[in-house]
Order: sequence, then structure tokens, then C-alpha cells
Amino acid sequence: MPETGRGTGTLATPSARAATPPGQKPVPSTGATDRNSTTKAQGAPPVRVVISGADLSAPVVPVGVRDDGRVEVPADPAQAGWYRFGPAPGDAHGSAVLVGHVDSHTGELGELAALYDVRAGDRVDVQRGDGTTLTYEIVARRIVKKDRMPADTFRREGEPVLTLITCAPPYDADRGGYQSNLIVTAVRSAS
Repeated sequence: MPETGRGTGTLATPSARAATPPGQKPVPSTGATDRNSTTKAQGAPPVRVVISGADLSAPVVPVGVRDDGRVEVPADPAQAGWYRFGPAPGDAHGSAVLVGHVDSHTGELGELAALYDVRAGDRVDVQRGDGTTLTYEIVARRIVKKDRMPADTFRREGEPVLTLITCAPPYDADRGGYQSNLIVTAVRSAS
């Protein structure tokens, strides 16, 4: 279980903002080969993510990139943020990314803290703005150091996946908060 009451850390490592032409949004990760792509989501935006088995049900709001090159995270720990400059859930290519806080400054757990309870095979439903619901199946869950985020986390090409991210221990106030991220990967369900 994540430590609580420590505040909220940022997700994803800084991108190479200097390499991004003016007017284009960078991909908030390091090492991505298509970070300057202007490809935007083609599908309807997500409005809610539900993992019944983990008691997770969060409204989803669009987020972008902070001035420091990190992905924005909704201030409200009850919400998930969809990285709007990348694929949307249901798009034919790339990683549709949903992010959220594990806890708040008051110690209250965030909605995405429930990601600590998910396992491979669990069902994820993503409700979209057009009234449709997409069903995914969790295939992987891992914890990585924030300065070692996989380059493909925010990818815009390749096989479509749903990526859910929240903070993970250890927590170090002197170094800005949580030092790792929990990354959950899901693929569209055949059923």
C-alpha cells in the first residue's frame, strides 16, 4: 500500500523541451522517438475509468504538459487525467495515458491508489464522451523510478494500449515527493 499524507509527486520525467518546436506539445517522457509529433487523439475523449474489482471509479479530465515538461495531473485526487496530446482510449495506435494522484496533502487516498489492488486479467472499463464504453484487460503492473520512465509510456505509434499511472514509494520530501511511479498496462478485451 502506498504511503499516505505525503502530498503529491509529479508523474513522468522531464522531456527535452528545447528540442520541441514552438507551438507543439512535447511528449512528457524521455527517449521517445516521436516526441515532436503533432498527432492528436482520433477517438472520443474518456470521461470515466472504472475497475470494479479494485473499487476504482474516477471521472476523467483532459490534461497536458506542465511548463517543466512533466505531464499535468489533476489537482483533485478523486480524478484521473487523460493526456490529451496523445491517443485516446480506443484509438488504433499508441498508448492512451490516464494519470492521477495516489494521495493528497491531507493523507486522503486518491482514486488511483486502487491501482495497487489490480492484477493481470482484471477488467477496466473506459466510458467515453460519445456514450460508448471500451473494455480493457490488465496485462502488466510495474513500479519504476521516475527518472527511469520507459520511453514508450507516452508513445503515439505501435499497438494500442491503455496506460494508467500513479505515484509510488519511496517518498522523499527533500527530493520532491514520491520517487517512483506505478504503471498499469491494459489491452482491449476480446469480449
